Amino acid sequence: MAALHAYAFAGQGRAWSVQEFAELMQGPHVFVVGDQQGFALGRVVVDEAELLTIVTDPGQRRQGLARANLRAYESEARRRGAMSSFLEVARDNGVALALYRAEGYAQMACRTGYYRRPGGEQVDALILRKPAL
Repeated sequence: MAALHAYAFAGQGRAWSVQEFAELMQGPHVFVVGDQQGFALGRVVVDEAELLTIVTDPGQRRQGLARANLRAYESEARRRGAMSSFLEVARDNGVALALYRAEGYAQMACRTGYYRRPGGEQVDALILRKPAL
């Protein structure tokens, strides 16, 4: 997961390490859906789901894999009792924003300058929520 995450997010900031993925996966509420071409990592606590990250191999993009993994994440979150979902996305990630909005997510908050790009540029994190899974 860490290798695919680093490859998919190259040039956008710090990738998650093998240790970070391993620690997340040890949590009782965390789950992953997908395969070697892409995955979604999420967690459910009580009745709320959080999409921690969604990754698609850059060579496999524009084929519907991210949408399929987002829907698989939502399905597993529902199965685990979630009634709503939220996520964070960089304001400048237009492709991801378009996907999330098309799937029913709407902005509920903003973290100004949350992400740091290589070279020091700061980018807002938009917090999106889907009220009903």
